Amino acid sequence: QVQLVESGGGLVQPGGSLRLSCAASGSIFRINAMGWYRQAPGKQRELVAAITNGGSTNYADSVKGRFTISRDNAKNTVYLQMNSLKPEDTAVYYCNANSQSSWFSPLVGSWGQGTQVTVSS
Repeated sequence: QVQLVESGGGLVQPGGSLRLSCAASGSIFRINAMGWYRQAPGKQRELVAAITNGGSTNYADSVKGRFTISRDNAKNTVYLQMNSLKPEDTAVYYCNANSQSSWFSPLVGSWGQGTQVTVSS
């Protein structure tokens, strides 16, 4: 079983920046893709950004040019640098990871508990 622990959320003014971190621990042989999702009140959870273990990235159109996802494979940690934040970025942000506990095990998806990001003046 894999545990994901997020940190770095909070309250920020429009135009400000925040950096989210998500550390994975537990029974990990390999982590493939890692990503950040968000869910605003009354809306469905949506993909914000994802990154493969090789470093390829994918972003939602709404955050391109403002957010940057990165990872440290040695630390099993993924980051989300969020710049030029807007009120519409307000949501609970969730970390996701697809991992194997051994070379012959299937990929299993895990979720963090979520961290609140509020963009408001």
